[in-house]
Amino acid sequence: MTSPPGDGLAHLVEPDAAVERVAKDCIFTEGPIWLPDGSLLFSDIPANRLMRWHPEEGQGVVAEPNAKGNGMTLDNEGRLIVCEHATSTVTRGTPGGTRTPIASHWQGKELNSPNDVIVASDGSVIFTDPTFGRVMDSVGVVRDVQQEIQGVYRVHPDGGELELLVDDMAQPNGLCLSTDESLLYVGDTARAHIRVFEMTGDRPLGRGRVFADGITWTEDGDDGYVDGMKVDEYGNVYVTGPGGVWVYTPDGTRLGTIEVPEQVANLNWGDADWCSLYLTANTSVYRIRMQVAGHRLGYMR
Repeated sequence: MTSPPGDGLAHLVEPDAAVERVAKDCIFTEGPIWLPDGSLLFSDIPANRLMRWHPEEGQGVVAEPNAKGNGMTLDNEGRLIVCEHATSTVTRGTPGGTRTPIASHWQGKELNSPNDVIVASDGSVIFTDPTFGRVMDSVGVVRDVQQEIQGVYRVHPDGGELELLVDDMAQPNGLCLSTDESLLYVGDTARAHIRVFEMTGDRPLGRGRVFADGITWTEDGDDGYVDGMKVDEYGNVYVTGPGGVWVYTPDGTRLGTIEVPEQVANLNWGDADWCSLYLTANTSVYRIRMQVAGHRLGYMR
């Protein structure tokens, strides 16, 4: 599918749309996911709490503590998938309720700190595993790093042994699939770039290629801006960067930046038509209306 014609972001963002703050008074927000009840679930990692915002009910705490959960999504059956920094575990369950580990070790050693997660149409759970939750007390629990790599992994829909997809990234963070699921995009925070891998062939997936680089304000690139990532219905790629959300066409052309008052850590699609972008940004959560919808993952259909 080809992106509609237009200049920069004009054909993507709703005319005269403003970035609206919907939740506030947090410490560092992450993991936004829109729920079937018309609310947004998100994490306040340093506060160690799971939060919920509803347009009529406002914001509130769902669970405290929440194992310093970071990235979240729903699987194809609507179950909540959470990357837990404090336990180095990916879990499946219900918001503030049941919790079943689905990934915690690789080759007999604890994972680093699972960070962000997606679910493919076949039910596979794919997640990144940087070290942030083991080296930064604010977003995890400081302890020894057991793994020699910072990998990208896949949990097979039928269970079984954890599958390593990518093994040569510095700090893999946000990730998303192309609309036809033939490509896997993974952001590398330490290298301030996005790499793209073909989801075919042998595992690991190899080095892939750089899709977009220079997503930074510093000379060395290690400023922590490359984080959450999503695609829209036309395959455009949205990634957190300096000043807000940087947007790229499927061929890697940069369209521009959706500017946000605070630094954005993650983003996701929401509202009944999936045409709002919800942005977790430091102490607040923001929303902006779009002219395009998010690519419909299993839980969105």
